Amino acid sequence: MKKFYRILTLITIALCTLATFSPAEARQKKMKALIISGQNNHNWQVSHRVLRLILSQSELFEVDIMLTPSQGGDMSKFNPEFEGYDVVVLDYNGDRWSKTTDQKFLQYVKKGGGVVVYHAADNAFAEWEEFNKIIALGGWEGRNEKSGPYYYLMNGIAVLDNGPGVGGSHGAQRDYPMHCRNAKHPITKGLPDNWMHARDEMYDRMRGPANIKDLLYSGYADAKTGGSGREEPLVFTVDYGKARIFHIMLGHAGPTLDDNPAMQCTGFQVLLLRGTEWAATGKVKQPIPADFPTDKRPSFRHAYKAPYGK
Repeated sequence: MKKFYRILTLITIALCTLATFSPAEARQKKMKALIISGQNNHNWQVSHRVLRLILSQSELFEVDIMLTPSQGGDMSKFNPEFEGYDVVVLDYNGDRWSKTTDQKFLQYVKKGGGVVVYHAADNAFAEWEEFNKIIALGGWEGRNEKSGPYYYLMNGIAVLDNGPGVGGSHGAQRDYPMHCRNAKHPITKGLPDNWMHARDEMYDRMRGPANIKDLLYSGYADAKTGGSGREEPLVFTVDYGKARIFHIMLGHAGPTLDDNPAMQCTGFQVLLLRGTEWAATGKVKQPIPADFPTDKRPSFRHAYKAPYGK
């Protein structure tokens, strides 16, 4: 009888221990993400905090942040260790990194590291040839026909346009529909073919090596609102060796965490989470949330609570 009670006690302790684990602990080990920020011609003080909230509140990612010195500061003091992270999220557009940091980043990417290029990170480093291959398309910072062709769609077919002109522009911020171009990719599988994104910039006239691997979503840059009048690539993966690179041009940061519609849009958050998981692992295991935007109107996660599992 004593033996029976001893076994019963052990079972009870085991059950109580299991009950203390969170859902995240019960799932697979969290992916490690590093956000790089600290300089930008956009509101990085808001964007890097929001990126961390979205990723960490999903309970899928363990998130670290590294901030560079302020503009004009000593960039030799910015010396992140990329190795050991499953994915690096770029929220940076500022002074050039040190040669040591450049080399460590390239080594990480070429060995098959995961990278997320978020919004204005594709404005960075116009003169760094290898970085421009990593992002595929970029804008501003003196980019022109020497940077590579324009990439846009005409009647659903990709056009590489080597004509002269600046790289990078956008019309007025607005709600706009997103058009799926590859419904079979792990990032887009199960998502609607068309859905409405909340008020945001739509980048257009972007130029670069144009080494897009999988174009996932595009949008029409309406000339009536100052756009190019073309169907522009907005979300895609990049063909760069063994690396998994996810480039999302959406997500212009608002003035505050509470007034930030582009990043509060459920569609943006879902794409960010799915694209970051894919960049980290090559797979996407997240379900599609029931409150994903429709083709008529956007939906919001105002507190940046990840739609994962909802």
